[in-house]
Amino acid sequence: MDQGNEDLWPLSFEGPGRQGRLGRDGRPDREQRLHEHVRDLQDRGRKAPRRVRTLSRDEIVRTAIKVADAEGSEAISMRRIARELNAGTMSLYWHVASKEQLLDLMLDAVEGEQSPTALTGDWRADLRANAVDMRAVLHHHQWLMDFIGGRPPMGPNHLRNLESLMAAIDQVGLDTATGLNALATIATYVMGAVLRELRESLVDRRDEEQTGHLSEQERGEIFDSRVAQLRATGQFPRLVRMFDEAIDPDAAETRDARFEFGLECVLDGIAVRLPGSAGGAARAG
Repeated sequence: MDQGNEDLWPLSFEGPGRQGRLGRDGRPDREQRLHEHVRDLQDRGRKAPRRVRTLSRDEIVRTAIKVADAEGSEAISMRRIARELNAGTMSLYWHVASKEQLLDLMLDAVEGEQSPTALTGDWRADLRANAVDMRAVLHHHQWLMDFIGGRPPMGPNHLRNLESLMAAIDQVGLDTATGLNALATIATYVMGAVLRELRESLVDRRDEEQTGHLSEQERGEIFDSRVAQLRATGQFPRLVRMFDEAIDPDAAETRDARFEFGLECVLDGIAVRLPGSAGGAARAG
């Protein structure tokens, strides 16, 4: 640094008419300069500068999940998350390299909400408990359905859960490939069931918006009129029978029972492939 710059350097920090004390290198001590600068501001009746907000990766991820839960996956952006945190967008990049990495971290954080599969010695009970847990997480974080299967699931929570699931399926003596296929079949069933349930809920909300102004009697009359039209065609006897028996295949109150029924069917299908079962013996022969 030349002499001219050396002479100018303290002027950026010292208030007019003040002499800062010297540090070990002969320059005005930084702590003293800051102290005097704050005192200058206070003397002028102004507030001291705010301390810079400290972020963490965990806070960023939790905030992004909160936004996605409330508004869906389309709302996720680095700028939006920064605004929620009252921070600058660029400050997020000290902790998260990109939106893609943020999504990976979000997915793995949510998977951490699932408990590792407990080994009770009853493989059906163990896999069933995991499926029920997975369904609950998917309903709580509905935006997950936009990403599952489309990103490499290699986060620590996913790996932990997969390891525990493989331990559960190992209890029945399946080879690795068949065991993984069985686990994938259960996961596919759960995702499909949740997707259907979410669509049913959406239809329910739309119907409520369209007919919410009608009385129960008026709704019943509209429904009866539609069934009468089907009956008159003579072409849909089974559909008419369903209505006559007052069965609503999409009823909200039967969703849990329908999920349990389908899950038991999937587990039954796995059971017949186990070593020692009649189905497994037939394939082995």
